[in-house]
Formats: sequence, C-alpha cells, structure tokens
Amino acid sequence: MANVVLEFKASAGDSEPQNRPVLIVGQLNNLQQANWTQVKGKLQPAVSEKVWQAALTALNPNPTDSCPLYLSHAAVAALPSRVSRHNSPSSAHFLSRLVRTCLPGGTSRCILVVCERSDVFASACAIARAFPIFSRRSASSRRTEKKEVTVEFITVGQDNGPLELTILQCLANAADGVRLAARIVDTPCNEMNTDHFLEEIKAVGTELGITPVIIRGEELKQRGFGGIYGVGKAAVNPPALAVLSHKPDGATQTIAWVGKGIVYDTGGLSIKGKTNMPGMKRDCGGAAAILGAFKATVKQGFKDNLHAVFCLAENAVGPTATRPDDIHTLYSGKTVEINNTDAEGRLVLSDGVVYASKDLSSDIILDMATLTGAQGISTGKYHCAVMTNNEQWEIACVSAGRSSGDLAHPLVYCPELHFSEFTSAVADMKNSVADRENATSSCAGLFIGSHLGFDWPGVWVHVDIASPVHAGERATGFGVALLMALFGQASDDHMLNQVSPLGAARMNAASGDPMARDSKRRRLV
Repeated sequence: MANVVLEFKASAGDSEPQNRPVLIVGQLNNLQQANWTQVKGKLQPAVSEKVWQAALTALNPNPTDSCPLYLSHAAVAALPSRVSRHNSPSSAHFLSRLVRTCLPGGTSRCILVVCERSDVFASACAIARAFPIFSRRSASSRRTEKKEVTVEFITVGQDNGPLELTILQCLANAADGVRLAARIVDTPCNEMNTDHFLEEIKAVGTELGITPVIIRGEELKQRGFGGIYGVGKAAVNPPALAVLSHKPDGATQTIAWVGKGIVYDTGGLSIKGKTNMPGMKRDCGGAAAILGAFKATVKQGFKDNLHAVFCLAENAVGPTATRPDDIHTLYSGKTVEINNTDAEGRLVLSDGVVYASKDLSSDIILDMATLTGAQGISTGKYHCAVMTNNEQWEIACVSAGRSSGDLAHPLVYCPELHFSEFTSAVADMKNSVADRENATSSCAGLFIGSHLGFDWPGVWVHVDIASPVHAGERATGFGVALLMALFGQASDDHMLNQVSPLGAARMNAASGDPMARDSKRRRLV
C-alpha cells in the first residue's frame, strides 16, 4: 500500500482484467442501474454480459457481499442497501473495507464506483483510507516500482453525467489530505517528533506559498503559553505553537482550526501502563487532520481567512516534567492545578484556542483532538464526538459527517452542571475531573471552552476523534473530509459547496422540504 499512486479519472479507459485487475463496487440497486456498456470495457472478453448479470443476481449484501467475476482479476462488491440515519448514505466505512479485501492485486488496477453524485466525495475519501502510505517493512522498502490504482465513478440517479475535471481535482486533493494525515499519525515518534512535525508544516506552507509562524521552547514560557510549555518541557525536542494562515482578499470572516499535536503521550508522571501506552503515537491525530484539511482546502480555494494552529508537544517523563500539584498559568491568564499529567491535551488546546481568539481575532474556532479515551465509550469507534456552544453548528457537524463519511455525533453541552468537576481550592481550576463517571468527554471539552469563556460571542466547536483516528493498527486520516465538508460553503469549489451542510440544505429546500428551507437561513461560514 505504501507505494500506491491513487488517481481519479473521468474515464479509466478500457483494459482486459488480466492486464488490469478491476473491482466494481456500489449499492446493489446502483449496480443494477449501471448499463452494461458502461462497464464492459473493463471486463471483456473475460467476462460476458451474461456472467455480469448472473453475478448481480447472486449478490446478497448483509451488510456487504462480493462475487468474483474472473479468477482473481475481476470482482464486483455490494455495499449495504440501506443505512440508518446516523450513518453516511455513502457507506464510507464499508467501502474502505471492501476495497482493502476485494481489490485484486497487481501493479496497475482499477476501481469502478457506482454511486449517486452526492456520495462521490465521501466515497473518494473512503477509498483513500484504504491505501496508507507509511511503512517500514524491509520488503516494501526494497520495492521501487510504483503501483497505480485508477478510480472512476459511474454516477446514477439525478445529475448522472461524467465528473468534471474540477471535481476530479477536488477528489485528488481530498485524498491527498487524508493520506497525509494518516501517514503522520502512523509514523512513530522517533521519526515524527516535534521537529519533524514542524518540517511537515513547513513543507505544506512552501507548497501553498505560506510562511508559518512558529513560537518554540523557552519563548512559549516567556509569552505565557503555560499549557503547551508545561506539557512539552521535559522532552528532548521542545514544544511549539505553529500557525499557517490563509488570508485572501475579500474575506468576511476569520476561521481558526486548532489541532492537538502530542507526538507521543507517555502520560507524563501520571504514566500510562504497558498496555495503554502502545499506540500513543496517534495522539497527534487532530493536528495531522488539520494539516491535511488545510492543504486540501486552500488548494481548492477558500474565500475567508483560515488559520491552522498546531499545538505541538511530547508528553515525556524527565527531571523537568510537570508534577501533579504543580500550578500553571495558561495563555488565558487562568491558573490550573495539575492533578493528572495524562490530561495534557486540554492544556495545549486551551492555549491554542485563546491564541486564535486574542491574536488571530477569529470569529469561528474549531479544535480537533484525540482527547479522551471516553470518546469511544460515548460515541463509538466510527463517530467522532462534537461539542459546541451553538446548536446550529451541532446540527451542521452531524450533517457534514454524513455527507463526508467522517461521522459525527453530539456530546452534552451543559457547563452549568459539569464544569464544577474541575473545582480547585488553590487555583482557578484543576485539569482533570473529580468524578470520572460524570460525562468525562464533555467535561474535557468544557475545560477548553472555559479558557475562551462560556460567554465568548463567537462560535466554538470541539471535535474529539480519539477512536475514529485509527482502525486497528492503521490510521484513517479521520477529520480531513469532515473539515472540508463542514466549511465547504466558504470554498470556491462547487463539490465542496454541495457537500457542506448549507449546500445540502439548499438542495433539499429546492425539493420543497420545509425544514430544509428553514435551515437555509443558517449562515455557517
């Protein structure tokens, strides 16, 4: 998978399966709508129309199914015929699995996706997740040849013409962002410490013509970033706050994405156990997703000011490590008594969101993080947890999750009931809750929001991606597609306009849905 080049084309061209293996995938009703003339160029002469129709008849998805068409060179696979209201209509998670398990081997392969146009974006991102980049297997490092996977879409239903070049470019940039985020998350800390992460940020900045602002090491302490500095000061590679800023002419709003970039989390002096620490290279998943999304979003054209803020640190153990009982002053000016050094993500993000408010004058602030293990308990392995001070944005996040395949579900937002969990006798607050059975994921988000202030007039969104950031031992690049869809209405790109919550509402409003007409009034971005 590491040496796979992924291409999206309006037409992948004709080729016999033994020369270019092929997987044809879609919901069964969509596969049945596809005309034989649309697929025969990928299958003949090895597969006849009679064999194709027999395979469609044999498929019985529960929830998925597949059928070989010609030896190990061609296959057809069916996605679930129906999904629940909390799933994506694209069945993105099932699509990733089918691509991983059913795509035949070879150096040049083809994936033919049969779907409605509204599912194209989510499907492209799902396919990208099936091809991770990072690998240190000795056999793969000896292989120099690149393997090509060409993806073609056959759209059915309304607006079922071929995809335009602008759409294909959007899909390519989104897939590149997903794979970039997954590569960073998969890379271990000995190759992805704060120095290396800064190089990744600089590389994206160079590609976009943006010079990052970097505050690092002792300068963090001097300028009052007590959260980031306190978490990362014991590591060999110093902590950093880095910012990439896109400021186009004519911008009417300022948006900040703030990412948790803990390149490794030992837990600090409140150290994790031997079974809980492996996998903590993934604690930079929020920052990685924001980097991938920022790169793709800016490439597609973004109308408003967009800042990507990266809070980078390694939560290490050492003589200078933060101790339980230490008190730090964060960038907000509020003091925090440390009662758990393993609750470090909220400390770095609190500095980040306040910087976005005070220094960047942001109207909308979204923070994304692998923040709590309890997120997986709250919303599961597939849905990230969303908390926000704005109900319309809560609805929008869920909608963007369905249209992008990066599923989202709300957390309780009730600071008047929950924030008392952080009460301290000697500081403004503690950094960890008193009762771990009282909405811990919600409380963790509230800690971050408290440094902005619960009366802050802007929009604040907190996204916890602790569980969906990985599937098994591989990163998913989760968050990239969600961000691109959620803020798609501020994009110059037509496809992102359509998958954004406001864009979707506009299309539904045209069909006469009164609820959609009402939601059309929301000015999300």
